Amino acid sequence: MDTNEPIISLRGVTKIFNTKESEVDALIDINLDIFQSEIYGIIGQSGAGKSTLVRCMNFLERPTEGSVIFDGQNLADLSLKELLKVRQAIGMIFQQFNLLMQRTVLKNVCYPLEIAGVPKKEAKQRAIELLEMVGLSDKINAYPSQLSGGQKQRVAIARAIATRPKVLLCDEATSALDPMTTRSILELLKDINQRFGITIVIITHEMDVIETICDKVAILENGRIVEMGKVEDVFVNPKSAAGKRLVFKSDEQFSEFESEKVYRIVFDGQSAFEPIISNMVAKFKAPVNILFANTKNIGGKAFGQMLIQLPEDRILTKQMLRYLEERSIKYEEVTQDA
Repeated sequence: MDTNEPIISLRGVTKIFNTKESEVDALIDINLDIFQSEIYGIIGQSGAGKSTLVRCMNFLERPTEGSVIFDGQNLADLSLKELLKVRQAIGMIFQQFNLLMQRTVLKNVCYPLEIAGVPKKEAKQRAIELLEMVGLSDKINAYPSQLSGGQKQRVAIARAIATRPKVLLCDEATSALDPMTTRSILELLKDINQRFGITIVIITHEMDVIETICDKVAILENGRIVEMGKVEDVFVNPKSAAGKRLVFKSDEQFSEFESEKVYRIVFDGQSAFEPIISNMVAKFKAPVNILFANTKNIGGKAFGQMLIQLPEDRILTKQMLRYLEERSIKYEEVTQDA
């Protein structure tokens, strides 16, 4: 396969579900390219069509219209036998783990290898190696009911990569986990991506997950992709209404402005991470109301954004904005319908 070609390519993918009462447009004209070794995030609120989209990628859901090209093959052109073979190159993990409760941890990981016809001894060795890699070598003979949520997901990850897939699809894989466990699972996924070069597709409704692990992101709303690009670009400057809602966490920041002097400051890594607002308040001896902040210190540089409310005094506001410009801080005025 040409490395310049996407490993997954969706063209005009539409999925319509027919109910007794009506038709439901779950996906509408989806065009998306995901390249080898990328960690690609697909984010949207509940009902946006995320799970349907990821199931179309491996043809667990057959699109009503459009094409899905995986590793150069149009999945619609394959026989069932050929499709099952292709699916061995596409691992998948789920929110509820989907482990086989009557099997031990070891036998859960061996399961896809058995289906693929791998000799029993070889399958067992492979499973032991993977369980060691995900930090569960001491749980080989345990059953899923004896594991924590994070441990279950680690077993599910080991099982999903047992057949050495080219792509790993993760459908809300951390939604049932607490923040600390989520972080450890994301670190594991990143390690797998870097160690094996496996392309990872992350389906989530949480922007923090996207920011932590993904290279690129597509924002889904009402079955359509409304914005896509590099995570850092979307994070610092969301252009769609859906993107702004996700990045800002909610619409509440925009709903009750007492003043029109509200500005969004964007930190895009061009400025040093320093207490800009505190220094500005000290310099001008005037209050600044911080309505929202989501910033990170990465390598001493500032990334993220902040919503601030400046004083009513027009001259003072101009001086404060000039202060930001002198420090290469980008900003824009925000209106209530932002």
